[in-house]
Amino acid sequence: MKCAELLAALNEYVDGTVDPAICEEFQKHMAGCNPCQVVVDNIRQTITLYKEGKPYQLPVECRQRLHTALRERWKETHLRGAPSPS
Repeated sequence: MKCAELLAALNEYVDGTVDPAICEEFQKHMAGCNPCQVVVDNIRQTITLYKEGKPYQLPVECRQRLHTALRERWKETHLRGAPSPS
């Protein structure tokens, strides 16, 4: 199994719905591929956090960058073509 094949079957693997034969190949590949291990671990952690439903406090700098990006995106989307205030 190659990384691209692993990524194509990733959702089914994480959900536990992948064919057992593919699952075995998946595990063999991950045993020797650190980048794929990291991807799968990150997805599992994300799913766990989501299922727990607990709020996660973002670091201040990250939160500020996110708010700035969202404000800019909102302006681009909602103020495009809007008449200027006079």
